[in-house]
Amino acid sequence: MWGTAIITIVVLALPFVGGSGPGLAAPAHADALPTQATDRTNAPVGTAGLASGTLERREAYAAAGQSCPAAIDGTASDRVGGTTSPLGVGGTTQDDLAEFAAAFNAIRIENCLEPISFDNFSWDSCMEHRLFWMAEDPSTDPLSAWGHLGSERSDGVPSVGCDGNLAGGPDNTGSTVAYKWWVSDAHRASLYRPGADSAGACIAFAMTHGGVPNEAAGFTRAAARWYDC
Repeated sequence: MWGTAIITIVVLALPFVGGSGPGLAAPAHADALPTQATDRTNAPVGTAGLASGTLERREAYAAAGQSCPAAIDGTASDRVGGTTSPLGVGGTTQDDLAEFAAAFNAIRIENCLEPISFDNFSWDSCMEHRLFWMAEDPSTDPLSAWGHLGSERSDGVPSVGCDGNLAGGPDNTGSTVAYKWWVSDAHRASLYRPGADSAGACIAFAMTHGGVPNEAAGFTRAAARWYDC
C-alpha cells in the first residue's frame, strides 16, 4: 500500500499550483490559484522544452546583435533557521536553499531570462510553518492535508502559515522542485514569471523533510513564491 501511495503522490500531486502568499516580511500578492483539477499536473523532472517563449527571446536578442543573459556567480546565503517541528519534522536546510537558487537561476539562463541576484533568495519561515502543518498530519496517506490554505487535515487542526507554489514527494531536493515548477505552465507563470521585469524580484523558499507517523526524511514538501523586494 505504501508503494501505491508513493506512486499516487508523484503522479497526481506533483506539483500543485500555488499563488504567492504573504511571508513574515514580504507583501502579499494576488495571484489566482487554479482549480484542483488543473493543479494535478504530471510534470516530469528536467529542463522544460521551449514552451515559454524561449525561442522568441533568443531570436529577439540575436536580432539586436546581443546574447542571452549570462550566468552570475554566487550562492544563496540567507541564513536558514534550522528549525524542527514539534513532532520532529526537519525544516529547511542551508543546502536546500542553495540548491534551489542555483537550479532556479540555471533554468532562467537556459531559457534566456535574467538571473535573480542570489542575495534575493530567502528562507520563508511562514511557508515552512505551513509545510510543517502538512507533514504533521497523523494520516498515513501522503496526500492528506496536501493543498493550499483552506485544505483540511485528518485530525481537524485548521491550516496555518503562508501559501506558495507547492511540490513534494520522495527523494526531492531544492534542485528537483525548481525544475518541476518550471515545466508546469501555471507554476512557471507564478514563480518564474517569464514576461515580468525581474528587477527588484525576490524569491522565498521553504522545504521540510519527513513527516508523521511514518514518512522518512527523504520525503520532502517544498513551497516557493516570487515577491517584490
